[in-house]
Amino acid sequence: MNYTLRQLQVFLKITQTLSVTKAAEELHLTQPAVSIQLKNLQDQFDIPLTEVVGRKVYITDFGKEIALAAEKILNEVYAINYKTHAHKGQLTGRLKLSVVSTGKYVMPYFLVDFLKKYPGVELLMDVTNKNRVIESLEKNEVDFSLVSVIPENLNIEKVTLMQNKLFLVANSEIKFKSKPYGTRIFESLPLIYREEGSGTRYVMEKFIANNELPVMKKMELTSNEAVKQAVIAGLGCSIMPLIGIKNELNDGQLQIIPVKGLPIKSNWQLIWLKNKSFSPVAELYLEYLKVEKNNIIKEKFEWVGKH
Repeated sequence: MNYTLRQLQVFLKITQTLSVTKAAEELHLTQPAVSIQLKNLQDQFDIPLTEVVGRKVYITDFGKEIALAAEKILNEVYAINYKTHAHKGQLTGRLKLSVVSTGKYVMPYFLVDFLKKYPGVELLMDVTNKNRVIESLEKNEVDFSLVSVIPENLNIEKVTLMQNKLFLVANSEIKFKSKPYGTRIFESLPLIYREEGSGTRYVMEKFIANNELPVMKKMELTSNEAVKQAVIAGLGCSIMPLIGIKNELNDGQLQIIPVKGLPIKSNWQLIWLKNKSFSPVAELYLEYLKVEKNNIIKEKFEWVGKH
C-alpha cells in the first residue's frame, strides 16, 4: 500500500459529502484533482470503495470501513501537528462548526478576530439547514452549532450571541401603507417558503399556525439567497431574517411590510453538547466569545436594533 494523507483526506471528504463536486468545493480543489486522488486511492484496492449510480456517489461497505480508518489516521496526524506547535508555544488545531444557512450572515463576524489572533487554528464550518446542523451536533461531529431554534431532544449548553428578527418582506414595486396591517394581509400575498428542515421555515409556519392564517403558498426554495432573489424578482413575499437583507433594504430592492405581531423575535445561540470534552482551541474560543461578543455586536450589528 502506498496511499497518501492527501488521498485519505479527499476520500474522507467524499464520504461525508457524497459528492465529488462538493468535496472539491470544501477542500478548495478542482473537481478533476479530487477525481484523480480518488482514482489513485482506489487503484490500491481490489474492492471498490465507491459506486456511481446515475450522478450520485455511493460508498460501499468496504469504503465505509476505509473511511473510518482514514478518519482515525488523519486525527492522529492533526494531534501530532498540535503537539508540535504546542511545544513551540503556538495554538493550533481545528475549530469545527455547523451553522444554519442564515447564520452565515452572523457567524463570520464572531470568528474573524479570533482567527487573526491565532493563525494556527484551522476553521471547518458547515453551512446547511437546521436538520443537518442538529444531526452533526448529535453525532458529535462538531464543537459548536449556531441555531435560532433550540433542539428539544438534546441535552445542550449555550451562549446567546444576538437577537434574530424576522419580517414580512416584498420587493419595492408594490406600495404599502406605513401603518401596520393586520395578519389578514397574508390572505392576499403569495408566500415563498424555505425547504422542509429549515429553521426559518419552522418559525414561519409556527407563526402562521398560531395565528390560524389562511395563506397562499407560492413556491418552496432551498436557500435564503434563492428566496431573496425570488422576492426581489416579484415572485412573491416571504418572512425573512433581517440579518440577511441589510444591503437589499438599503438599496431599495426590498421593503419591510409592517404587520401586527411582527417581527418574530428569537436569538442566535451557539450550542454544544452538555459535558462535551473540548479541545484547547474550542475551549479558548468559548472564552473569547464570552469576553468579546458584546463588543462585536456593538461594532457590527448595531443597525439591527434600528428595525
